[in-house]
Amino acid sequence: MALVILTMTASLRAQGPLRSGPMVGHVDMRSASIFVQTLKPASVAIRYVDSASNATFTTAAVRSADEQANCVTIHLDSVEPGRTYRYSVLVDGAEVRLPFPSVFRSRPIWRYRGKTIPNVTIALGSCHYVNEPGFERFDSSGVEKGYGTPTDIFSSILSRRPDAMLWLGDNVYMREPDWGSRGGMLKRYSHTRAYAPARPMLANVPNYATWDDHDYGPNGSDKSWWMKNTALDVFKLFWPNPSYGIKGLDGVTTSMEIADVQVFMLDDRWYRNANDRIDQQRRILGEQQLQWLIDALASSRATFKIVAVGSQVLSDNKRREGFERSTFERDELLQLITKNKIPGVLFVSGDVHFAELSKLDREGTYPIYELTSSPLSAGLNTSALYRENSRNVAGTEYVGHNFGLISVQGAKGSRILTLSIISADGKEVWKKEIAEKELSR
Repeated sequence: MALVILTMTASLRAQGPLRSGPMVGHVDMRSASIFVQTLKPASVAIRYVDSASNATFTTAAVRSADEQANCVTIHLDSVEPGRTYRYSVLVDGAEVRLPFPSVFRSRPIWRYRGKTIPNVTIALGSCHYVNEPGFERFDSSGVEKGYGTPTDIFSSILSRRPDAMLWLGDNVYMREPDWGSRGGMLKRYSHTRAYAPARPMLANVPNYATWDDHDYGPNGSDKSWWMKNTALDVFKLFWPNPSYGIKGLDGVTTSMEIADVQVFMLDDRWYRNANDRIDQQRRILGEQQLQWLIDALASSRATFKIVAVGSQVLSDNKRREGFERSTFERDELLQLITKNKIPGVLFVSGDVHFAELSKLDREGTYPIYELTSSPLSAGLNTSALYRENSRNVAGTEYVGHNFGLISVQGAKGSRILTLSIISADGKEVWKKEIAEKELSR
């Protein structure tokens, strides 16, 4: 027992006054957001330095509070386009010594400046589970066994230096002790965010998130979940997204631009009909969110439009929780994309605990692709029946811890989109190149 206490004390001392963070959230051309969680109520500010000019800025201090799990998001408003900034965290006026660098780069100006467009790299993944002794499942012999697997995956993500990391749901696995109270949710989120192997990546890559059932509520949760408002409040504390919800409606729907790529992050839980309700058309996105998406896609000037959602869209496997359970809504979504002649659309998703690329050929127009990446660290799916999918692109199924990578390169009018799956140890499993013109017929 003395050794355990000594180890815990050393761990807390190593973190100093921080329980978790810093984490880079939404970054734009003239602003950035940094998440910090302190161990106890404190005054928190961010000092940041323009690497080119050495100009130094310090934000106003924000007070963390117990009722918010001592989480704060600091907004940096002296950022200018295309600059690299080193930053540090000040707690009660003292700089926190971090065991890793903390740097972000603001988005550059590129429109109306010739044919040169910045290269874009976006990482993505889902299903992150951090074990917590005393709260894990028992195996058949009655021994507690964690569902999470420690890997080097977050170091591998950081090594690719992406412009953003998209968290596609099940980013925090809430369990029976967690989802029934605000305190339980805060404790589970706090435990996961403090996971040491992920901290360097979180501190140096802009992070964006949507959710799926396990960070919304119990397995298979739908719009009837009575703690959904509490779950949303907690989500907002831990994820500094650009926005939350649409048209005055709640949820986690948001969007952001990275050069000529626009990402639309959808909410597949807030509006979802109950799976077992049979007296109405089953929906996952809901009518208002779907119409918002079509409006936003039609208005977008992006070369590539990435629609990110926790549940798979294209797979025709009914055993999964994807849109095969709502073919009515999927058909409506795809028909509206076709009818409005919207180019450059592709889907990304998570949830299923393996990776694959799906493709749907459409008569008279370009094919729709979907890159699915799962899991980051949670258990793997070894069921062959569950993995059946007639729209799977041959050779792209991968049962192993992984993350997805999207890269966009090339001159204006001839951009190349590359989709790939990367293993936890950083090795490329497969890649698929798609020319801009292939998604614009």
